[in-house]
Amino acid sequence: MFVSTFERPTAGEATILHADLDAFYASVEQRDDPSLRGRPVIVGGGVVLAASYEAKAYGVRTASGGAQALRLCPHAVVVRPRMSAYAEASRAVFEVFRDTTPLVEGISIDEAFLDVGGLSRLAGSPVEIATRLRREVREQVGLPITVGIARTKFLAKVASAVGKPDGLLLVPPDRELAFLHPLPVERLWGVGKVTSGKLHAYGIDTVGQMATLPERELAAVVGQAAGRHLHALAWARDPRRVQTTGRRRSIGAQHALGRRPRSFEEIDATLAGLVDRVAGRLRRAGRVCRTVVLRLRFDDFTRATRSHTLVQATARTEVILVAVRTLLADARPIIADGGLTLVGVALTNLDEMGGEQLSLPFEPDTGVTAEVPHGVRLDGALDAVRDRFGPVAVTRAALLGKDRGESLPILPD
Repeated sequence: MFVSTFERPTAGEATILHADLDAFYASVEQRDDPSLRGRPVIVGGGVVLAASYEAKAYGVRTASGGAQALRLCPHAVVVRPRMSAYAEASRAVFEVFRDTTPLVEGISIDEAFLDVGGLSRLAGSPVEIATRLRREVREQVGLPITVGIARTKFLAKVASAVGKPDGLLLVPPDRELAFLHPLPVERLWGVGKVTSGKLHAYGIDTVGQMATLPERELAAVVGQAAGRHLHALAWARDPRRVQTTGRRRSIGAQHALGRRPRSFEEIDATLAGLVDRVAGRLRRAGRVCRTVVLRLRFDDFTRATRSHTLVQATARTEVILVAVRTLLADARPIIADGGLTLVGVALTNLDEMGGEQLSLPFEPDTGVTAEVPHGVRLDGALDAVRDRFGPVAVTRAALLGKDRGESLPILPD
């Protein structure tokens, strides 16, 4: 008989999210072709690249043979893969991730870890952040996503797997082992068919049973390296942090407009609010931008972008707003056709503030501090008020009484 002693792991907060798109390729196909919704869908021919949950209900699994999949589910619809569509959907989802927190570690085309520690004052609890993230992915990209929340990356990934499909699951720090130990050993990273076979042959079926074994005994069953790894995971030990790759290359924000038709003036006001938001984030990050991007999405999930590169890099709100309004005017013909459901602003081609090349003419270095332009002083004053009293303490008159959308965290890169 195996007996688990539920010792509590190292204290900490559950602030790591594992966000995993559900049946990604198949979900993109169902999104783009309404006739496929609710039907079993198999992406791929000779080998199953992805299967919708309707197909999975019949036992169809990724990487299985196409002939076997059709024997299990003869009425499945088989579609050819469209890798460019999946790549575009992935880029759009990762934009939502990076608008949620700058601490994003992508681990595949359809999943990532996000660290939301320290965002509670600005963006709410991890559960509130995850709820908003799931809603924004659904509204902005049209795809279902599951999010697991835990103290460690490993537990967050297990939580998202247990929470599928289209779910959200929190593992509180004081309930980690109560959640983990009843699960089958196959839930642990590194337990494939060979390792699970060895464990089952030894009489170990659950994580809790594995946890009762001394590390040395477990190593004798699965090997020294695997034994050390699995013993740590069985006790929820995972010290790895969310790792980002390099400095952020853009700062952006977007707003879902819904299905109701919007006037050009409403769209302009919404974009002005987004510019206030991203310009403030840019200054707080100590950065300037040279390129301004306008992003549009329509009700058929097609997208359009317009960009403008400035003569001189800037962090000035009004300079960025003029560029966005110029791009909006250029896009007016396609907006007039209707169906606009999302607008976004992104600032790219970033540089360190003070490190950008000066434009001529400029004052020589006389040792006398030049007067700070009025617009710069105004931007700084508004930033200070919003920092102290909240992002909506000062707003534009055009936005009074309007839906401002979800507030995004304001953090340095």
